[in-house]
Amino acid sequence: MSNGLMKLNGYLFSQLDKLNDEDLIGENLKEEITRSKATTEVAKQIINNGRLVLDAHKYKTGNNGGELPTMLESGEDE
Repeated sequence: MSNGLMKLNGYLFSQLDKLNDEDLIGENLKEEITRSKATTEVAKQIINNGRLVLDAHKYKTGNNGGELPTMLESGEDE
């Protein structure tokens, strides 16, 4: 499964397209709204995680390669 912020962006716009469907009414519209809210909450967490990784990278590069807490290490060689 390929992941990334571009793919997330695609999912969010796809969900927006579904909500803009004028034929979506009644119970189907309610279900799509619920699905959109859940998608938004998950997206927020993904974005926050990405922000944390970026902040950790900025910290590490700004501190002459200083050590990061283990939980913030990517596990990949840079």
